[in-house]
Amino acid sequence: MTDAYIYDAARTPRGKGRPDGSLHEVTSVALSARLLNSVKERNGLEGHAVEDVIWGNVTQVKEQGGCLARSAVLASNLDESIPGLAINRFCASGMEAVNLAANQVKGGAGQAYIAGGVEMMGRVAMGSDGAAIAVDPSLTFGTYFVPQGISADIIATEYGFSREDADALAVESQRRAAAAWADNRFAKSIVPVLDQNGLTILDRDEYMRPGTSIEDLAKLKASFKDMGEMMPGFDKVAMLKYPHLDHINHIHHAGNSSGIVDGAAAVLIGNAEFGKAYGLKPRARIRATAKIGTDPTIMLTGPVPVTEKILRDSGMSISDIDLFEVNEAFASVVLRFQQAFQVDPALINPNGGSIAMGHPLGATGAIIIGTLLDELERQDKNIGLATLCIASGMGAATIIERV
Repeated sequence: MTDAYIYDAARTPRGKGRPDGSLHEVTSVALSARLLNSVKERNGLEGHAVEDVIWGNVTQVKEQGGCLARSAVLASNLDESIPGLAINRFCASGMEAVNLAANQVKGGAGQAYIAGGVEMMGRVAMGSDGAAIAVDPSLTFGTYFVPQGISADIIATEYGFSREDADALAVESQRRAAAAWADNRFAKSIVPVLDQNGLTILDRDEYMRPGTSIEDLAKLKASFKDMGEMMPGFDKVAMLKYPHLDHINHIHHAGNSSGIVDGAAAVLIGNAEFGKAYGLKPRARIRATAKIGTDPTIMLTGPVPVTEKILRDSGMSISDIDLFEVNEAFASVVLRFQQAFQVDPALINPNGGSIAMGHPLGATGAIIIGTLLDELERQDKNIGLATLCIASGMGAATIIERV
């Protein structure tokens, strides 16, 4: 089996996912095509250079429906001979696209792929595609379905995390993100979004709130308390599933949960022959990939068992990993990862995460792989692990090793 290498990783800045966000007038197809063109130009590729474009996006309706990946190819400067595959593994869609492409290369199914994803949350509302697990009683009752925010609060209750713990993590995420931007740590990966006249629409993550303090967050109302305690009474559903809990501690709010944003990310993956053909130097090898299913009610605990799985399958231990990217879907997700593995918090999300910069669902998995690679290079370290929790109870992970 051949090695799969990362030759490039790029992303757009993340815009606020609402009508006054800078990217609100940009379509999912246009943003995706912009990134595909950038990867082609940055690496001097011919239009037919890759086998396929594998593109994650979660809410696959309206402009994000109809195999967005193929639409993006046709809107780009890639040849029309390049097909496109749209995939959906909820929040890990962008990572799953990268992992799938890497495993295709390893298996000899083509020399190179562009993989990543997009989500324009301000244009295509989260949940507007419907989901059987949320709306079909024959499934929701049997799985003890609760919304993700309730799941995050269940984690906090089950594993003993306070609101102060969550708020402290959120403030630190904001501080780290601001420091990373001030130090130009994202410069290698950022592809500014331009209008048709070549003028810059957005060249910087705009969701950040750098001055956020513990005192500011303390003023915010818990976002999921009413949803849990009033009709339809999701706290009661949770306690039916977990009868040892006598209450749900609602600690999450807008300030310690991931932001709703627009954005896209892409990773160029190929074998050694591809790199030689285009004079490209590999930046990292994709050493291992993994995915797993988990309890669908608490839902967001996937990073722990999938990390255990990927380490076991690759013959590694947690001490072999130099840096971690754990998606900050909610503060309790990262707190649970820290608790489970006793990892130094300084090694997890050193440049901040989705609480500070936002979580464009279909793109985030590819974003954190690129961020991890950039930071490994900056710190001159070798091995990194990226992982995400996933709706409906799943987890995904990728281990990369610098070449």
